[in-house]
Amino acid sequence: MGGAVPDEVSGGAMAPDGGWGWAVLGGCFVITGFSYAFPKAVSVFFKELIREFGVGYSDTAWISSILLAMLYGTGPLCSVLVNRFGCRPVMMVGGVFASLGMILASFSSSILHIYLCTGIITGLGLALNFQPSLIMLNRYFSERRPLANGLAAAGSPLALCCLSPLGQLLQDHYGWRGGFLILGGMLLNCCTCGALMRPLAPRCRGTTAGQGSGQRSRAKLLDLSVLKDRGFLVYTVAAAVMVLGLFVPPVFVVSYAKELGNTDTKSALLLSILGFIDIFARPACGAVAGLQRVRPQCVYLFSFAMVFNGATDLLGSLAHGYSTLVVFCIFFGISYGMVGALQFEVLMAVVGTDKFSSAIGLVLLMEAVAVLVGPPSAGRLLDATGDYMYVFLLAGSEVVLSALLLAAGKFLFIGRKSHNPETSVEEEPLNKGARGECRKWDLWENRPISILVDSWEVERFLKEDTLCNGHAIANPETRL
Repeated sequence: MGGAVPDEVSGGAMAPDGGWGWAVLGGCFVITGFSYAFPKAVSVFFKELIREFGVGYSDTAWISSILLAMLYGTGPLCSVLVNRFGCRPVMMVGGVFASLGMILASFSSSILHIYLCTGIITGLGLALNFQPSLIMLNRYFSERRPLANGLAAAGSPLALCCLSPLGQLLQDHYGWRGGFLILGGMLLNCCTCGALMRPLAPRCRGTTAGQGSGQRSRAKLLDLSVLKDRGFLVYTVAAAVMVLGLFVPPVFVVSYAKELGNTDTKSALLLSILGFIDIFARPACGAVAGLQRVRPQCVYLFSFAMVFNGATDLLGSLAHGYSTLVVFCIFFGISYGMVGALQFEVLMAVVGTDKFSSAIGLVLLMEAVAVLVGPPSAGRLLDATGDYMYVFLLAGSEVVLSALLLAAGKFLFIGRKSHNPETSVEEEPLNKGARGECRKWDLWENRPISILVDSWEVERFLKEDTLCNGHAIANPETRL
């Protein structure tokens, strides 16, 4: 955990760090915005749904809960599908599901139908887009990956700032059914984003099409060997503990402001302040994490971001006025953006590209449990004490605890792993021949580039057999 892992996908394709990768980044930006903001934006229609179906607020709140549960809980399923069919087909199908769920929900006659259509079908569609988009982003970026992650993560607060007012506008003009229908049409853009996820071509010129298909058939649909990595286990536990408290303050800060006697408009403005700061905090943190001296210590930077976030919650529990809540939202937006920009960057550094598609599915599954447990537990604490101070204290303590767990794991496991000759950065590319990557091409690519080339050396290189997958493959263009 924490040691740098060479960014190579199956087949030996290296991350281009640009080019078509910027189009992939744009698609990931849109997908991240839809995935994280849509469950919150749907809450705009809750009052109309309560009036339409005669249910309570707790009944309608299940719509967002089911959406989030599907987004996180279907992680292993997404991993299996991506490893079997690839990112682009999975995202195209996911876009159809996301759109179809909202369109069908516009014809619902009961709240149960909305649970099924919006919660399950649309939630599954968003999940099938979110996870593959992160996988493709990791494959296209290596040196600039922290910045790319920060820019993609900025789609979440920006989409939230746009979708919530848009949802209210659609409801005022077309009602909740018309709003659902139009939002369903907007979600078809997920298919467009999926079409941008062009797979990278392998570098091994000697690999035939038949060999490529054989490699895919032998690939694991869900690589559980990642569970043997102590660093990954530490990260997963720390992430689950973090999620228990991370989403609590944004859920309760508005009601906290109302409890202090502020108007509904002023209270709702707090979330806008938080989201506005978050938009700029994520790419800025990604740029800092990409610095040459900072990136090797990105795990510690992530731990600092969590400590910063938890300390903000602890100090926010002492707020007794609107101005202090504004200050709290500013600092919470900064720390929240830092966590959002770094969480997947650290996971990528922990497991590498080959295992990332399986690792992220398992991590999201654990976070799904925490998402379902965290806010309701804080709500029960509020019902029992009647004081928001204890809610913020609980959330801050959980986030700080997760930071300590991750930092301790970095010190105990990650540092030791980086000195292991079997997994070190210098040795790992030379030990990858058994996994279908071209040793000779790795050595050739890593040589310093020079304008002056020895003609004898070039001729010798062209005449040598390419060693790929343990078999010598003759080059018909250079062999007699």
